[in-house]
Amino acid sequence: MTRRPEVVLGVSGGIAAYKACELLRRLTESGHAVTVVPTASALRFVGAPTWAALSGRPVADEVWVDVHEVPHVRLGQRADLVVVAPATADLMARAAHGLANDLLTNTLLTARCPVVLAPAMHTEMWEHPATRENVATLRRRGVTVVEPAVGRLTGADTGRGRLPDPADLFAECRAALTRAEGDTSLPDVPGGPTEPGEPAVVSARPADRSDDLAGRRVVVSAGGTREPLDPVRFLGNRSSGKQGYALARTAAARGARVVLVAANTSLPDPEGVETITVETTAELREAVLAAATGADAVVMAAAVADFRPAHRAAGKIKKREGEDPEPIRLVRNPDVLAELAADRSDPRRVVVGFAAETDDVLANGEAKLARKGCDLLVVNRVGEGVAFGTEDNEAVLLDARGPREEIPRGPKEDLAHRVWDAVGRRWSGERDIRPTSGGG
Repeated sequence: MTRRPEVVLGVSGGIAAYKACELLRRLTESGHAVTVVPTASALRFVGAPTWAALSGRPVADEVWVDVHEVPHVRLGQRADLVVVAPATADLMARAAHGLANDLLTNTLLTARCPVVLAPAMHTEMWEHPATRENVATLRRRGVTVVEPAVGRLTGADTGRGRLPDPADLFAECRAALTRAEGDTSLPDVPGGPTEPGEPAVVSARPADRSDDLAGRRVVVSAGGTREPLDPVRFLGNRSSGKQGYALARTAAARGARVVLVAANTSLPDPEGVETITVETTAELREAVLAAATGADAVVMAAAVADFRPAHRAAGKIKKREGEDPEPIRLVRNPDVLAELAADRSDPRRVVVGFAAETDDVLANGEAKLARKGCDLLVVNRVGEGVAFGTEDNEAVLLDARGPREEIPRGPKEDLAHRVWDAVGRRWSGERDIRPTSGGG
């Protein structure tokens, strides 16, 4: 039987504690074993019976309970992930300074697994220099501190400091667990680049990704364009935009200024990201080219229609009894990826494309990389229940200058991090490639 990942869910004393109930539900229903460690203040917002009922485990809130099991040490030692949601300004201050005056801060000190903190507080508290310094300290130590959302706070106040959506926090938790699994399965093996065309394994997670994209400006496209046939109907595709949104969120979390050009998605705008909505390929092209000016990287994750109807009917096309419909003549749309790749006015800019294939995936991807002229190309197989609309993805990352990287199935946030890692190596000229034991 496969061991269930052990997760410690810390809850500190903020009004957003009730949202952690939804995060707990998502974690337990997806097969994680969760121990809830609330602070004394948190229990004034949500009681211990709620946490116990949702987790199926006793609540751990006292250093002096079950002392023979040494809970202040064992919880952190056994955990595969520690996540604190909400993380108040007080909790982060104590964590940054190594204080251990309750069970949760003891657990944070003993944990040797990924740690994710989800801040929630008033805007003034989040922006205070003391809090910003504490956040910077934690990130330097490898802790993932998620950017808080903008929205309604306690009372009538609105601003940055809102706890992110539990669905987004769940995705961050899964990505952290997946990255940790990648680290343990990839021992540090020194070595240089493999031969061009051979698969390579790249470090799943650098020692510290926090703010490694700071000072960079990136553009990401997401979703699928639609080409109108008439005021009612359109030609479109199955893209949900989830991979592009994951790319935008992870880039923002790593410190980049992000412009997201979103085509026909139903997803909430990522926090800390400038989002531009479009419908057609022509609109996407205009928005991407404008945003790309001065950008350090452009990642074209959107599924852009290759063709559009030559004529758009002014009114709804009617079905007439006994008559076949008129054939729809298609014309080519602009090739936005090739246009970006051909523009080398800024040689520092990295252009990344996506290729959704149904057969001969690798061969078609390599041909597209050569044809488009982009720097990197993410190639994945698509179909019913694969890639489009799912929470997971897997791909092969092709590099025009070097070996390919196989990215195993995992959360789309993990694939997004791997893409930004590759973009970062392009900027720095580094490779950080580990040769595999076999060919492929």
